[in-house]
Amino acid sequence: MKKYHPFSERIVDILVRKVNNDNRHFFRILTGYYLSKVASMMRCNIQTNDRDVIPVNTYVLNLMVSGTGKGHSTNILEREFVAYFKKEFLNTIFPRKAEENIQTLAQERAQARINIGQSILPLNEEYEIQLDKFQRHFDRLGELAFSFDSGTSPAVKQMREKLLLASAGSMNLELDEVGSNLSANVDVLNTFLELYDVGLVKQKLIKNTVENIRSEELPGNTPTNLMMFGTPTKLLDGGRIEDEFKQFLETGYARRLLFGYTTDSHRTKYASAQERYQQMVDITLARDMTAIQQTFTNFAKRPFNPVLQISEANSVYLIEYQMKCEELADDMKDHMSIHKAEMIHRYYKAIKLAGAYAFADNSTEITQDHLDYAISVVEDSGEAFHTLMRKQGPYERLAHYLADCDNEVTHHELMEELPFYKGSEAQRKDLMTLAMSFGYRNNIIIKKRVLDDIEFFLGETLMETDLSSLTVAISQDIAYNFKIPDIKPPFDLLHKLTTTPGYHYTAHGFVNGHRKSENVIPGFDLLILDCDGDAPISMVKNLLEGYKFLISTTKRHTASINRFRLILPISHRIKLTTGDYSRFMENVFEWLPFPVDEAAKDIARKWESYAGHYEYNDGAVIDATMFIPETKRSDETKAQISAAGVGNIERWFRAHTAKGNRANHLYRYGMVLIDADMALGDIVEKLESFNNSLDTPLPEDQFRNSTVKSISKEFQKRSTA
Repeated sequence: MKKYHPFSERIVDILVRKVNNDNRHFFRILTGYYLSKVASMMRCNIQTNDRDVIPVNTYVLNLMVSGTGKGHSTNILEREFVAYFKKEFLNTIFPRKAEENIQTLAQERAQARINIGQSILPLNEEYEIQLDKFQRHFDRLGELAFSFDSGTSPAVKQMREKLLLASAGSMNLELDEVGSNLSANVDVLNTFLELYDVGLVKQKLIKNTVENIRSEELPGNTPTNLMMFGTPTKLLDGGRIEDEFKQFLETGYARRLLFGYTTDSHRTKYASAQERYQQMVDITLARDMTAIQQTFTNFAKRPFNPVLQISEANSVYLIEYQMKCEELADDMKDHMSIHKAEMIHRYYKAIKLAGAYAFADNSTEITQDHLDYAISVVEDSGEAFHTLMRKQGPYERLAHYLADCDNEVTHHELMEELPFYKGSEAQRKDLMTLAMSFGYRNNIIIKKRVLDDIEFFLGETLMETDLSSLTVAISQDIAYNFKIPDIKPPFDLLHKLTTTPGYHYTAHGFVNGHRKSENVIPGFDLLILDCDGDAPISMVKNLLEGYKFLISTTKRHTASINRFRLILPISHRIKLTTGDYSRFMENVFEWLPFPVDEAAKDIARKWESYAGHYEYNDGAVIDATMFIPETKRSDETKAQISAAGVGNIERWFRAHTAKGNRANHLYRYGMVLIDADMALGDIVEKLESFNNSLDTPLPEDQFRNSTVKSISKEFQKRSTA
């Protein structure tokens, strides 16, 4: 079971309430960054048993949709909490530590110059000279930036030199809206890549000139912290910026970053505005904030340059976690190099974050609890990372974009709106084909129509049909007062509607309850069909054996002429225009192996209830995507029907027969032919021809001794009845 750092959770609680967002992982990542930032400003280090001394520092990438509190939460942390530490650090600690270290450096430099014969002055005089040089150099380097939001590699190295002179503080890059600012900060991010582990960077060799004198390299390290945040859409744009970001991950940021990633708003739900307001101004919230402010003030009063110890037992505990991660990485495919790097180095991110937690607790050592707190966040980070890496490809984004469009769009409009929708005409068409295929597998229907040689596209995300709540409008009038009940009927109770006299029902709702085409409210989840005597109930039941349906006889039904209503739920709730609905139903009629009344293609069609016989069949729900006009799937369905080259019934059985059900389907096919009043010899001939056409026919002896015998017996029964 995961557990999280108690002090951090108090901050997260405040952010959740203040920002009205319950994304605790986002706030844990944010809080971890600021605790690391404070700890590294105080030069907190960890004395490891296997890697010598490492600094406490943290790199994070936090992505969340726009308008969900990224800026607000950051402002709370900076202004309400960290500001109390910042003031004391900049006004007191840093100047004092800088003065002390510059004096030490001057003393060491003066003694070294005398020792090697570069100076003949007395030590105190040489010291004053070197002190003045160091002080002037320190002043020329400008004011310390507590944090910065952009920079260049030379500027970073200059700031690093000031920190080395002071032997205090850290460099903290906080990059807002990383998607927009990534390219402009490539150099500084490359430098930060090198600084992460222990705060060291290789010095660039430059030629001495009058204008540019190579300075003497100062000893020591400078910890760095990095926070990048923004919206997923701007960073993961499917174009150049995303490619650049992926390169950063490949070159080392995957193993260094803690990740927060969500595409949901995570807004906290309240019963009323009053409840939300009370949560935000609650007196306990104010007390908690005051207590945390005092804690941040006290951070500046801690001993400077603390070194956290970690016991052998806890080192082994961390190594066990490391080995577990390595085993998981070994199981990953070779092409998942970025995932492997992130997994293998989780332990290193964990110990650095554990150090920040230990500092916050004023502990002299990293305990197992600190490691557990950090590992919980690192594991959550790993989940966010994998979600980020599973992000949509260009064709997926195209499909979802089209599904979100309210109106049709053209290729030109897509090129204007989507950075990844580029390239040649052939490349764009390939991308659209992939999007359609993706949509087909993921309940997104993309329709295409052509007008004046211009292609128009429209997408829709389909909602799966809820069989416990189906759309029917009911009235006791033939044209008016059609209403969808507040509690929609489940499928297994539809017979109560179809068999209760005095009612009319439809598969759509209507504006103001007035039943006419122009008033239709789009959205249906039932096929309602009339069978008017051309196909007996026994045949229909046989043919539709594998599907869910309700049969309800009508008032013109007789024993010799079967007239009944056939109601089938469909897989998804479909919204279609009047014209598209008509074409949808035409596709259904073409697919069915028996004739039905084609008046059902009228979108405003109504049916009358009747106290007749009813019966249900349990089975699969019909896939509605096969019939939606102007889609790839409906084109495929039509092509399959056309390619069959046989009658509807034989085509039906061919489409539904496989190796495991051959005998059953041959028998059922024979029964349908009996229902069709075909002679026995013709039936056997049909069955034999059908069996031989199968990829794996039923063996001849089984066909003769089982199928033919059974059908002959049923034929004789019908003949003598």
